[in-house]
Amino acid sequence: MFSYEEYKEIIQNIKATGLNCDYRKALTRDRYIIMRHDVEYSVERAHALSRVEDSLDFTANYFFQWTNNSYNILSRRNTEMIKDMHERGHRIGLHFALNGLTDMEQIRKQITKEMNILNEMFGFPLRQFSIHRPSQDILQANIKLDGIINAYQDDFFTFSDHAATDSQLKVKYFSDSNHIWRYGYPNAETINQYDKIQILTHPFGWTKKGYNNFDNYKSLVQEKYAEMIDSIDNECKDFNEYRDFFDMKSKQNA
Repeated sequence: MFSYEEYKEIIQNIKATGLNCDYRKALTRDRYIIMRHDVEYSVERAHALSRVEDSLDFTANYFFQWTNNSYNILSRRNTEMIKDMHERGHRIGLHFALNGLTDMEQIRKQITKEMNILNEMFGFPLRQFSIHRPSQDILQANIKLDGIINAYQDDFFTFSDHAATDSQLKVKYFSDSNHIWRYGYPNAETINQYDKIQILTHPFGWTKKGYNNFDNYKSLVQEKYAEMIDSIDNECKDFNEYRDFFDMKSKQNA
C-alpha cells in the first residue's frame, strides 16, 4: 500500500502508453498523461520519490509551497535537493497556498510575486504552479497567466462540481489525496480508457515499505522529529548534553 514498488508499477503502466509528457508539450497533443506531485510536508520524501522515477527513466512535475509550516523551501538542504531534482530533468513549480486570499486579482499578483522570488532564489525559472486546496471559485476562474502554466487550467483539468469515478470529462483526473485514490485508480486498464489524464500524488504518502494512513503519518512525524533534533544539535553547542534524552524519547515513540 503506497510503497515504492506500487508506485513503480504505476509508472511502468504510464510508460507503456508512451503518453507521459510535461504540461507545455501536453498543450500540443491530443493524448497525454501528466504526473504531478504536490509537496505538502516533506522535501526529503519528494526527493526520494524522484529517485524512484529516475530508476525507471521517468520525469515528473513537482510543486513546492513557499508558505509552509512543515518545511522551509529556502533552507540550504531543501534548496540543494530541489536544484538536484531540476538538474535531473524533473520540472519544478510553485504549490500556491491561498492563505485566505479570495480576490482573483490579488491571487494572480501573489502567484506572480512568489514565483519571481523563487526564480531568483533557485537560479532557474519556474514556469508552472498548482493551487493548494483550491475552492470551486478558484477552479471555475480558470486562472491563466502569461508564460505560466496553471495545473488546474482547462487544458489539463476539467472542472465539475459533482465529479465521480465514472464521470465523463475531457481530462481524466486521479488523486491520492489523504491516502485514498479519488476518482479511480491509475492502473493499466483505467489509463488506457482516456485520451487526456492528469495524475496527482502527494510524495509524503509514498515510502519504501508502504504504510496505511496512520502509520504513514507516524513515520513522517518521526522523520520530522529527527530532523528537528539534528537541526538544534548543529546550531547549539550545549545541546549535545541533552541529545541522548531526546534520542531515547524518539525511540520510545517509534
